Amino acid sequence: MNRLIIALFALATVAVAAPLDGTTPVPILRQSIDGPNPDGSYSWLYETGNGIQAQEDGYLKNPGTENEGISAQGSYSYTDPEGNQIQLTYIADENGFQPQGAHLPTPPPIPEEILKALEYIRAHPEENDIDAPKQ
Repeated sequence: MNRLIIALFALATVAVAAPLDGTTPVPILRQSIDGPNPDGSYSWLYETGNGIQAQEDGYLKNPGTENEGISAQGSYSYTDPEGNQIQLTYIADENGFQPQGAHLPTPPPIPEEILKALEYIRAHPEENDIDAPKQ
């Protein structure tokens, strides 16, 4: 009877530990976490067995003011399904999430006419002030 109970527990343990979708678990090769610290700073990183790497450092910016907020910078990399190495770095602060990576789309160049119009506006600020009295 004891052998049957032990065998059932062993079988249940194996069944619970097995992935449900039939995939092999990806090992974590390296992991480090620091924080959150009393000053609001933190850092973390990890690397997995399938080549994913990620890291981030952050800190509290302008503590004790109305402009207080978290500023973070980090990066991650992985191999996409086509075999390309994807690398992205970023800053996240009061100006939003600012990613940089060779795989990201870039905006088209600004047309020459628009550049000329913007330069004219910069050169003639007095014409742009709608609240200024007319002379």
